Amino acid sequence: MKITLDHVTKRFPNRNKKIREDVIAVNDFTFEIPDGKLIGLLGPSGCGKSTTLNLISGLEMPTTGRIYFGETDVTDIPAEHRGVGLVFQNYALYPHLTVLDNIMFPLGNLRGSEKLTKEQMRDKAMEVAKLVQIDELTERRPKELSGGQQQRVAIARALVKMPSVLLLDEPLSNLDARLRLQTREELARIQHETGITTVFVTHDQEEAMSISDQIVVMKDGLFQQMGKPQEVYDRPDNLFVAKFLGTPPINVFEGTVKDGKLYIGDEAIFPVKLAADDSAPTEDASANASSDAAPADGRPVYVGIRPEGFLPKENGAFSLTLKKIEVMGRDTSVVATHEKAQAATIRAIIASDEAVHEKDGIVRFDIKPNKLHLFDRTTERRIDYTAL
Repeated sequence: MKITLDHVTKRFPNRNKKIREDVIAVNDFTFEIPDGKLIGLLGPSGCGKSTTLNLISGLEMPTTGRIYFGETDVTDIPAEHRGVGLVFQNYALYPHLTVLDNIMFPLGNLRGSEKLTKEQMRDKAMEVAKLVQIDELTERRPKELSGGQQQRVAIARALVKMPSVLLLDEPLSNLDARLRLQTREELARIQHETGITTVFVTHDQEEAMSISDQIVVMKDGLFQQMGKPQEVYDRPDNLFVAKFLGTPPINVFEGTVKDGKLYIGDEAIFPVKLAADDSAPTEDASANASSDAAPADGRPVYVGIRPEGFLPKENGAFSLTLKKIEVMGRDTSVVATHEKAQAATIRAIIASDEAVHEKDGIVRFDIKPNKLHLFDRTTERRIDYTAL
């Protein structure tokens, strides 16, 4: 089932009586979720992810805009008639019922032509229990299950009616790290086997990138970018997306493009050619650029370098002040500083068998062009370039 949000906005009254303006949780949201795909809805806490999920489910009604399932406008259809399955962070299992009875519970609410016999409900529940691999636990009660097993019961209960859409709101937050890894792999398997369009809400970017066919990045209720996880990581549309994706996070510096070269401080990293649309700063950008950012005839930019984008070279083009070296087995983390960096420390991740040449507290690197991103200093939008 394809899901389309068409200019959807959701406002809530502000609880602070001193502020009259409404709180905008979702702001003019427009995107399309393809049929049969698993989509990760990703962003920091408070960005509007759960509100978006509630709007899709029908638990919240949009202030403006329309929501479509396929070609059907479901904006005014109540949640119970939208054919959605919901799984929340809180499993909300009935403690006095067995696993099988918990899974069967939604089927007992079917009426009319959809009503099932007890035997039919049991067969459907057992079929779904096998799908999520808890068919041997159906006679237990929730308190007798681990956190991961309880989560599977909640997923089975959401799937038993074979919904058109499955909505998961941070379903793995209560699990420990190892169990989260195992359960998210199970979620991907279940979604692949059922082919149900699934929206997975999380603030954990590693979680979203590992199992999603596509991710949607949000900030302050606004759509930022949508695409395949690796494509969004490799080509972030703006500085926020670049910073949000990646562990350790991207290293950001103030830089300048001047005379066909990219400078960070006084060092020319490599020759560059900006895309035609980005070859010159706008009048506003020139007016707002910080006076100490660059020579007057340079283009001020933010330079984002992924931790894996550093190549240690004894005579490399870029120098950092070394703080310490952390050996992590497979990789080595070089912790350093630079006067033009936004953060107090910079991390460069290199292979453990690569030598780091340090001289007088300075380490030098060449930079991989495909791991370096340029952003406008004013708008923070991506600037496309070619390394020469």
